[in-house]
Amino acid sequence: MHTRRSFPPGRSRTAATLLATAALLVSACSSSGSASDASSAAEAALAALPQSTPSVLAPYYGQKLSWRTCGVPGFECATMKAPLDYAKPGAGDVRLAVARKKATGKGKPLGSLLVNPGGPGGSAIGYLQQYAGIGYPAEVRARYDMVAVDPRGVARSEPVECLSGRQMDAFTQTDTTPDDKKETDELVDAYKEFAEGCGARSAGLLRHVSTVEAARDMDILRAALGDRKLTYVGASYGTFLGATYAGLFPERVGRLVLDGAMDPSLPARRLNLDQTAGFETAFQSFAKDCVRQPDCPLGRKGTKPAQVGRNLSAFFKKLDAHPIPTGDADGRKLGEALATTGVIAAMYDEGSWAQLREALTSAMKENDGAGLLVLSDSYYERDADGRYSNLMFANAAVNCLDLPAAFSSVDQVEKALPSFEKASPVFGDGLAWASLNCAYWPVRPTGEPHRIAAKGAAPIVVVGTTRDPATPYRWAQSLSRQLSSARLLTYEGDGHTAYGRGSDCIDATIDTYLLRGTPPAKGKRCS
Repeated sequence: MHTRRSFPPGRSRTAATLLATAALLVSACSSSGSASDASSAAEAALAALPQSTPSVLAPYYGQKLSWRTCGVPGFECATMKAPLDYAKPGAGDVRLAVARKKATGKGKPLGSLLVNPGGPGGSAIGYLQQYAGIGYPAEVRARYDMVAVDPRGVARSEPVECLSGRQMDAFTQTDTTPDDKKETDELVDAYKEFAEGCGARSAGLLRHVSTVEAARDMDILRAALGDRKLTYVGASYGTFLGATYAGLFPERVGRLVLDGAMDPSLPARRLNLDQTAGFETAFQSFAKDCVRQPDCPLGRKGTKPAQVGRNLSAFFKKLDAHPIPTGDADGRKLGEALATTGVIAAMYDEGSWAQLREALTSAMKENDGAGLLVLSDSYYERDADGRYSNLMFANAAVNCLDLPAAFSSVDQVEKALPSFEKASPVFGDGLAWASLNCAYWPVRPTGEPHRIAAKGAAPIVVVGTTRDPATPYRWAQSLSRQLSSARLLTYEGDGHTAYGRGSDCIDATIDTYLLRGTPPAKGKRCS
């Protein structure tokens, strides 16, 4: 979907804000054919790999990791090798960055707990060092070595590169709600320039950053860590990665938590449309809350959510014609594109709603776009010096390889606009056009929509949040039906993902599963 998503902003990088990374990028370019392809996808299924390790991969599975200190107290780092191309293991390696924090307490060690915050493109090592390795429940950290690997193409693991900082500034300001042919051509040119940049700077890697390859890398890491089975917590896109691992290696599944689940059986256009509706659901919740607050700039107490949406859309339209100052050192003004990104970013975590009200008030009443720019920059992982992380690059690279493009032409987007606008009157137009990005990708996709059954796997916990903007609850329901051993754990609430977001019920249920192996009861719901 919206192909440019990163760690959602928040007052601090808490569990909620970091886990939210995951989904933002689902909305990215999860691309695939039209909804009509769903029937063929329903027939496809991910096949498990042979249980025995091919001899040609033995050197990778037998490697010993050399741990060293790496700048963050309490954490160690290492480099792991994996074949660039699993079909041709002798054709070269990819070097993957790994980090861990050893178990801190007494009691019987439970091995390694691998974590991934999603994206695709989110740094698992950054997540481990900034949150999971210090913020996960003490009992969990006492029994597990907390481990992360940046997937191939991401952050410290031979990152995909595409555009310079200045080019990204221009890209993020491109109008994604074109009003005429000139603006449509400009948007298409921006997508082409992005794709060409990735092709020029990361040509050899682009064909080998798929989720299947990243899942196979995780199995090499499992072996290198000395674990017989994989224990894993993945959020948002991390659920797709974890479910893919389970489908490929069902007999090696230990305790898997898939929080904020994706549905691998859906084609990209359906994924993007569902996510558009998810953001509308989140916006409705924000709108109802906003008008109850004295500082809401979008309406007074009693104003209906539909009118709140119309008020926001009118503000976006004004910015489209007349961007406002932000005080940015590089001279960027707040136009419709950056403002929309800022608002969408705050939909990931209800803890950001107060920050969003303040930013909207400044922009709408004081002509100051600085607050919304801060939200947008945090979303894109742009620092104060104008440098971007590789999150957006890796995000597109993985998504455009995993599934065929949602749309292949401008005409297809234009025909689909009514359905996207129906799904979200506020965000539908922009999210439909954002779904065009993979149409111009320099390498062909290698994946397709498919079901994942993982027959023979140990119990897997799938977590869904009822008003999740980025990974709609129905996706968790669907994944839990596909996985033969899944238990669905439901969080009745707002925001993206559930673990570590303040629900004692959710946290206790997942902790019990991780520490004792006891999955939640069937139909378990928390609030």
